[in-house]
Amino acid sequence: MPHHIADPVVHREHWREPDDDQLRLECGVCGVWGSPANEASSIVALGLHALQHRGQEACGIASVLDAERFFTERHMGLVGEAFGNADLTTRLPGSAAVGHTRYSTAGGSFIRNVQPMFADLDQGGIAIAHNGNLTNFKHIHAQLVSEGAIFQSTSDSEAILHLIARSRKAKIVDRFIDALGRIEGGYALVAQTRFKMIGARDPLGIRPLVLGKLGEAWVLASETCALDTMGATFIRDIEHGEVVVIDEDGLTSIKPFADQGARPCLFEYVYFARPDSIVNGRSVYEVRKEMGRRLAREFDIEADIVVPVPDSGVPAALGYAQEAGIPFEMGIIRSHYLGRTFIQPSQASRQKGVRMKHSPNKAVLEGKRVVLIDDSIVRGTTSLKLVRAVRAAGAKEVHLRSASPQILFPDFYGIDMPERSQLMAATHTMEEMRAILEVDSLGFLSIDGLYEATGVGPRNNAKPQFTDHYFTGDYPTRLLDREAEEGGRDIRGNKVSILTVNA
Repeated sequence: MPHHIADPVVHREHWREPDDDQLRLECGVCGVWGSPANEASSIVALGLHALQHRGQEACGIASVLDAERFFTERHMGLVGEAFGNADLTTRLPGSAAVGHTRYSTAGGSFIRNVQPMFADLDQGGIAIAHNGNLTNFKHIHAQLVSEGAIFQSTSDSEAILHLIARSRKAKIVDRFIDALGRIEGGYALVAQTRFKMIGARDPLGIRPLVLGKLGEAWVLASETCALDTMGATFIRDIEHGEVVVIDEDGLTSIKPFADQGARPCLFEYVYFARPDSIVNGRSVYEVRKEMGRRLAREFDIEADIVVPVPDSGVPAALGYAQEAGIPFEMGIIRSHYLGRTFIQPSQASRQKGVRMKHSPNKAVLEGKRVVLIDDSIVRGTTSLKLVRAVRAAGAKEVHLRSASPQILFPDFYGIDMPERSQLMAATHTMEEMRAILEVDSLGFLSIDGLYEATGVGPRNNAKPQFTDHYFTGDYPTRLLDREAEEGGRDIRGNKVSILTVNA
């Protein structure tokens, strides 16, 4: 029987400030198979360090030793705090391991929801790390519970384990694929069994997953920056709808479902991926610079300096400044050491928190006409605070530009995004937004400008190249759980059928 180390007894309620304007990153997954000297867990820990930007609430690693014994640790907090000690390979020995760093988009922020999730099956143990959201989780959960399943968490990831356990297929890989056939939404999965590591990407490739090699070891990770940190070589992206199986015979690729065409998440370029990652063959940093260049072409404004909202607005601001011929200046300085600065009892103290996290550089801003570049505008609350801080530092004019289109619709595939009623662009006209944000002018990059910045040309409205529903309302899959909650109506209020459930 596998040996399963118990979770540390740590518990923290999920907390989010009422006017928090930050889009929360999804999750990061990582796996290593075939590491010599039982060092897989330490390599996975390095990968999770590189993926820390994808989730800072919790992290976990599960390793397997001698194709029999599983070891798992799951912690609330940062990767370095949990897995930074020299004894990691003693605590989590083995030549194969999977890891996860998490921000909770489904289920609460509790230790029981932290991944990887582990289960003992009749064929041995299995640990799963999951990035994304299942859009039919509530339907699956209700059905499984009615059949006697007992859930230990409120995470949609656990449903996948139950589906694997209940599959009547003989082989574990076939059980895994059988489970994938019943789930919907956006996902990237890395699973470790006694003898195999399995990776999978949803049929549209909404959530990312890449393949690499580290010597003779195979590596799976959410982004290429994790491969770089581990010292691994990038091989390729896992394709949309692909399942890869890695064992002692090497790698096997399986395409179990009908090809629907790839539609990866466009927000990976806008915000989520680390700038030094390569996504769909394109440098995220270069794409973001090109977004800034196209933003400058679409909006010609006379100004003295271009200032980014750090850190995510920096590449776009560089591109804007280069294209417009306006000096780039760090007019806002960000502190990286404050952590949860906004846990404050009043609006006034939260405003001080903003000034602590983003401090205006008065020597740069005073008397200047400023083009302020951000990656996106969600509720507008943070944008307003920054604009006021820039004006208080003496800026003569403030022209706010977003390096992405207006966010008009919420996400259900793994991004923690406000409901439509709380999205600024969905509830106000351009002039209303300009007035609310107290700027001299306001502009957003066009949807075609964003598409062209990625190198694919303008948006193909008949067959979009990316998942872009947050800008367009064009959801690439049905949203079964949400439509059921809304009495059979979609995000626009139209009546839809919700009777069909995967069997």
